[in-house]
Amino acid sequence: MDKVKLGIIGIGNMGTGHAKNIIKGEVKEIELCAVADCKEARRNWAEENLSEDITVFESGDQLIEAGICDAVLVATPHYEHPRLVIKALEHGLHVLCEKPSGVYTLQVREMNEVAAKHELVFAMMFNQRTNHVYRKMHELVQGGTLGKIKRVNWIVTDWYRTQSYYDSGEWRATWAGEGGGVLLNQCPHNLDLLQWICGMPSSVRAFCHNGKWHNIEVEDDVTAYLEYPNGATGVFITTTADAPGTNRFEITLEKGKLVCEEDKLTLFELNVSEREHCFREMEGFKKPEGHFVELETDGLNPQHIGVMKAFAGKILHGTPLVADGSEGINGLMLSNAMHLSSWLKKTVEIPFDEELFLVELNKLRVNSKFKKTVKETTFNTEGTY
Repeated sequence: MDKVKLGIIGIGNMGTGHAKNIIKGEVKEIELCAVADCKEARRNWAEENLSEDITVFESGDQLIEAGICDAVLVATPHYEHPRLVIKALEHGLHVLCEKPSGVYTLQVREMNEVAAKHELVFAMMFNQRTNHVYRKMHELVQGGTLGKIKRVNWIVTDWYRTQSYYDSGEWRATWAGEGGGVLLNQCPHNLDLLQWICGMPSSVRAFCHNGKWHNIEVEDDVTAYLEYPNGATGVFITTTADAPGTNRFEITLEKGKLVCEEDKLTLFELNVSEREHCFREMEGFKKPEGHFVELETDGLNPQHIGVMKAFAGKILHGTPLVADGSEGINGLMLSNAMHLSSWLKKTVEIPFDEELFLVELNKLRVNSKFKKTVKETTFNTEGTY
C-alpha cells in the first residue's frame, strides 16, 4: 500500500474542509475514495464538487460496510462518533476521529476498550497539538526545568459565533443533538491542550450559563475553577459571545511564567525558584530576579493537514501520531466534570461518577428539541480554529 484510501463520514463544516485539502493534494499519502452524509444537500454538493471517482453514500454505516476504504475520518455530530468508530474498527478500518471523542466518557471508554483489542491505527483530530507554540509549552512544562505549576489561567473568549451559526443545523446547540455548547463544540481543543500541557486537575467547580447570549439550549458562557493534585489552582473562562474576545494562556511555575497570546509565547525565567527565594530572602518586598528568555521553536503549525499526514504515516510507515485516539477521553473528562459541577452546583472531584453524569445529561435530553426552522448552511471553517 502506497496510499491510504480514505472515506469521510460527515461532510458538513469540518468534513468538507478535510475533503478539499485531500483533493488539492495537501496530504499526498491519502486518497479520498468515498464520502457519506445523511443530508441530501451535502451529498449533492459532493457529487457536484468532488471527483466522479469518489463514491457518495447516504450513511456512514453504508460506507463502512462497502469495503472500499482502508480508513475513515469520522466528522459527524458528536453522539455518533463512538458508535461509528467502533463499527469501523470492527470492520478492520483505521480511524481518525474529529473532536470531541464523544459526548460522555462512558461511551468513549467503551470505544477505547474496543480500539485496544484491534491492531489498527486510531487517532484523534487534535490539530492544535501541531502548533509550535503549544508544543513548546508542553515541552517546557512537562520537562520540569521550570519547576512545578503554581497557577494556570486560560481565558479563551475569541470563539465568537452568531445566532445564524447556531441556526444552521437542527441538531446544533441542543442537548439531544450536540450534547453541549461551547465546551463540547469549540473548546475540546483547549481542554485537550490544558490537560496535555498541565496535567489533569483533581477537582472542578464550574458555572455554565445556558443560552445566556444566544437563543440556544446549551452553554455559551463558562467560568471554571480548577485545583490540581500538587495544590496548584487554575481558572478557565470561555464564551462564544465576546467581541473581539481574548485568548491568553498563562502558566505560573516555581521558576518562571509562560504566557501564550496572539500566537506568541513568552517566558520570564527566575534566577532561582520562587519557593527558594521566598524563604531565603530577608528583604520583605524584594521579588525574585529573572529575565526574559527568547524561545526557539520550529515555527511549524500544520493543523488538520499535519494530523492527517501523521495518520497516514502511522498506517504506512509506523511513524508517530499527533494524538492517539485513546487520549480523546481526557479533555472530554474535563468538560463532563465542568457540566456536572454546574448542574449539581458543587465542586466535582476527578474522576467523577460517570453514571451520574449520564443520568443528569439524560434529564436535559428528554426535554431537548431539535430546531424545526433552520437555514442549512455549511460554513468555511478556515482560520476559525
